[in-house]
Amino acid sequence: MAALVLVAGLLTGCGSSSEDASGPVEITWWHGQTELQAKVIEELAAEYSKAHPDVKITPAVGSTNVDDMLQKVQAVLAGGKAPDIAYMYGTWMPNLARNPKVYDLAATVKAPGFGWDDFWPAERAVSEVNGKVVGIPALVDNLAVIYNKKLFDAAGLPYPSEDWTWDDFRATAKKLTGGGVYGTAYPVTGLEDTVWRFWPMIWQQGGSILAPDGKKSAFNTPQAAQALDLWSAMAQQDKSVYLDQNGEKFVPLFQSGKIGMIAAAPYALLDIIDHKISYGVQVLPGYNGNHETVAGPDNWVVFDNGSRRAKAAAEFLTWLTKPEQDARWSLGLGNLPLRKATTALPAYQKFVKDFPGIDVFTANLDNAKQARPPLPAYPEFSEKVGNAIAQSLVGGTPAQQALAKAATEADAVLGRSR
Repeated sequence: MAALVLVAGLLTGCGSSSEDASGPVEITWWHGQTELQAKVIEELAAEYSKAHPDVKITPAVGSTNVDDMLQKVQAVLAGGKAPDIAYMYGTWMPNLARNPKVYDLAATVKAPGFGWDDFWPAERAVSEVNGKVVGIPALVDNLAVIYNKKLFDAAGLPYPSEDWTWDDFRATAKKLTGGGVYGTAYPVTGLEDTVWRFWPMIWQQGGSILAPDGKKSAFNTPQAAQALDLWSAMAQQDKSVYLDQNGEKFVPLFQSGKIGMIAAAPYALLDIIDHKISYGVQVLPGYNGNHETVAGPDNWVVFDNGSRRAKAAAEFLTWLTKPEQDARWSLGLGNLPLRKATTALPAYQKFVKDFPGIDVFTANLDNAKQARPPLPAYPEFSEKVGNAIAQSLVGGTPAQQALAKAATEADAVLGRSR
């Protein structure tokens, strides 16, 4: 979910798969970040290399866009070369887990002093696939509601409370709508940005995405239909939902005061603060007191270019994710802390002051209790659900009908992937 488009040129340096026992071990680190993030990475790499003369960390972009990182890595793996570390989306972990070139970090994270339990459960759930630890967290986020206080005040509405319901959400959105303002928004691209906003509503009602054996979908339930019907009614009847066809307009519209509430991840706050919007943050509405959310962690993945390099890469990531470095990498760039211990540092107190409401996002990580299914076929599986959501919100297809069709198609995807 947090794709970072590059402004730097493409760097393609890969290390040789052979090991040179003499001299420093060279670690190539593909990060795929923009100029600001890349600067922090270069500083961290230089600091580690200076403190460890036997290791040289060489940062490189790796791909023109993080979206393309998996394809680029697969291409160089096929050619016999690979970086030692690469930034990868969490949804790619099931596919990467099947590749023998991906180094298992289980021993690393379970080593005394690493503090694997200090990472939030949602991060660990995405990192671990069938007993293999495919990556170490590089970024964590979650969905909460960001709202425009000025619009709430103008409508005479109280700000959302932490125990609000989805019925409260609908009623509030309807009252905010009018005069060129929408109460809320929903991206209807049919892609994962559409789907991950829907999964929490299923979990909050005790539902599941997959059957326990993982062979069939489980999202086609009356409870899920009720949730989708709510959004469809808001879009079709209340006219309170801005339906974003490309997923790129709803945040700028919120920034310009045209949308009252958006479900968004914490990195949206950067631009909202720049636009000087008076805003607040609240957890997602819930069912029966359950306010589960969804997180989209990304990982640093290590590739096995020989035991010496893999070991050095794992040791570097152990250092990189310590609270002190986490504060510089995550907090310094406006992202949530990767570790609970980071919140005890003075840097976190400054972070909360600089980003009002970010503490709500941090606390909301406790509401991220489940992960999206660790399926190699998840992108195609998700697409079927995304299309159903879009058809219901945009075209008015009854939720039960749309979900039934999606379930049939998703089950076919699961059947082909076995």
